[in-house]
Amino acid sequence: MAVLKVIEVLSNSDKSWEDATKKAVKEASKTVKNIRSVYVKDQSAIVKDNAVTEFRVNLKLTFEIK
Repeated sequence: MAVLKVIEVLSNSDKSWEDATKKAVKEASKTVKNIRSVYVKDQSAIVKDNAVTEFRVNLKLTFEIK
């Protein structure tokens, strides 16, 4: 039986929510091993001068504890 743990991670990108998610997984994988899934809990964006300038995600990473 596998034991899984969930952590919450925040990330941002100037390109897209998808890019912010990929950045979060890439950065977390430097110290967290065996990542199984990611659940995007919230998405938001920063608007300046009537244009979106930053995409933000709040996500949950699930990983196996060995």
